[in-house]
Amino acid sequence: MKNHLSEIELHIEGVDPLELFGQQNSIVDYIQQQFSDLLITARGDVVKIQGEKKEAQKLKKIVENLIKILKDEKTLNLQRVQDVVNGSRPSISRLSEGDSNKAIVFGRNGQAIKAKTRNQKKMVQLCESNDIVFVIGPAGTGKTYTAVALAVRALKNRLVKKIILTRPAVEAGENLGFLPGDMKEKVDPYLRPLYDALEDMIQVETLKQFIANRVIEVAPLAFMRGRTLDNAYIILDEAQNTTSMQIKMFLTRLGPSAKAIVTGDLSQVDLPRNQESGLRKAIGILKGLEGIATLTMSAEDVVRHRLVKEIIIAYDKAGRRNIEEEE
Repeated sequence: MKNHLSEIELHIEGVDPLELFGQQNSIVDYIQQQFSDLLITARGDVVKIQGEKKEAQKLKKIVENLIKILKDEKTLNLQRVQDVVNGSRPSISRLSEGDSNKAIVFGRNGQAIKAKTRNQKKMVQLCESNDIVFVIGPAGTGKTYTAVALAVRALKNRLVKKIILTRPAVEAGENLGFLPGDMKEKVDPYLRPLYDALEDMIQVETLKQFIANRVIEVAPLAFMRGRTLDNAYIILDEAQNTTSMQIKMFLTRLGPSAKAIVTGDLSQVDLPRNQESGLRKAIGILKGLEGIATLTMSAEDVVRHRLVKEIIIAYDKAGRRNIEEEE
């Protein structure tokens, strides 16, 4: 076993070691978390890497890459380090049973964001092998969060040039009345869950820059009309609140190099009583088309508070009783 151990000593030249190591060794600490089987020490202008030879060589290349970036770009932040470290890992082109515990993407603090349930893992697989995936299921099953993670991974791996996240601006059974402010301030409350997911996965300053440069776009569904969305990963969230014409409009926006995930909860439709959910209708119309898949999640996939699962089951039982009584 000792033959497979290695000690590598790197001398830092051409850059400030303090810039490379981060304030209070924050960059070194992050790398140490990601390579927990290695021992990393940074003192003065020397980095020592001790551990299994193959992993030590991999980390050596990462450090050399970071030095090159720092020389070229004159700056190095934690997000850039995360991108380099994550880029050194094998990409998840297919999630096999043996790969099921691998991260979809790494969050802004370096945490691994993974598919946690059987259906979340199936969602990842379906999204890799289809261009349009409908994911339906109750609240708390990670539909939106997993979709955003897949989109962020595609952007980081340069498989797409932009991410587009959209929702219909429908009030959830409440009359909110007049909302003050400009257009952004009026629609942001509807889109907040999408921002929350993004903020878990991308450094705040980087996210602001992406939004300002329209690399990431978060907008109401109505803003999609008349556009062709290409080289993009597109997520339509809360799709149960679309009309048939709205969801058709959305699906026909896709360009040849786009992928779309459509999420919704058919038990929480907030449309007027006489209006059928466009999501329900679209799933029926498009069933069986090649390149389109549908996944149904259940209470077993809930990853929120343990009581959320019990609440969903209780409401399902009550709904079935009401149907039986009406019959």
